[in-house]
Amino acid sequence: MKSLLACLLAVLMALAGTLAQGADNTDAVVLIGHSTVPRIDLATAQRLYLGRTVEIGGMPVTVVNLAPSNRLRERFMSTVMNQDDDKYIAYWTVRKHIGKGTPPRELRTAGEVIEYVQSTPGAVGYIAAADLRPAMNVVLRP
Repeated sequence: MKSLLACLLAVLMALAGTLAQGADNTDAVVLIGHSTVPRIDLATAQRLYLGRTVEIGGMPVTVVNLAPSNRLRERFMSTVMNQDDDKYIAYWTVRKHIGKGTPPRELRTAGEVIEYVQSTPGAVGYIAAADLRPAMNVVLRP
């Protein structure tokens, strides 16, 4: 009887873990691009957000960020950029000071990111998976 209860408990815990992972997928970060932007890999996304790449296949690309202290931006920094926001801000402060570019434009909401990306050729931004709509061009799912 005890082994049956233990087995049932293990199955329930595994099911709960699977359900929790499914819930996390809606909070996952996805990169969207204007319809003119092709799919990209993680390394390309990192180079774009660091200003080391400014075009894909000869087409100029403009990336946008959410504002600092935004939870989705923090998730993007850890998931895609593999760093925290303070390090990212410091990186851009130095680059700007030495004349190597300016940081990506910052928008306040996912709605603003979606509107900007869909209306600006070559634009790329990130949103939560829960904010995806059928017609959006997903360029990366990290």
